[in-house]
Amino acid sequence: MSIAKTPPAPYYAVIFTSLRSPVEDSYGETSHRMVELAQAQQGYLGHESARDGLGITVSYWESLDAIRQWKQQSEHLLAQQKGRITWYEVYKVRICKVERDYGFENKEIL
Repeated sequence: MSIAKTPPAPYYAVIFTSLRSPVEDSYGETSHRMVELAQAQQGYLGHESARDGLGITVSYWESLDAIRQWKQQSEHLLAQQKGRITWYEVYKVRICKVERDYGFENKEIL
């Protein structure tokens, strides 16, 4: 688990927040496949994900066009459909422009 290494702002973030249904039905395999596909997508910069009941995945992109292309990727379209039908009770997608970012890294611990 790590924090995505993003370029200097500006860039875009897609925040996917969800509550899962109890149905597994290939969820883990599909989730891993979506990561592989996103990483191969032009304009992808990285992602971070956490789930403890509430799931939050933030993916980072160079442009709004890159986000549109990802949303229309054929396997991703099928996963979106399966998500609505089977895997999620509710989800929300938010698309944001990152205007500024900063951080801290304790080199002694890492």
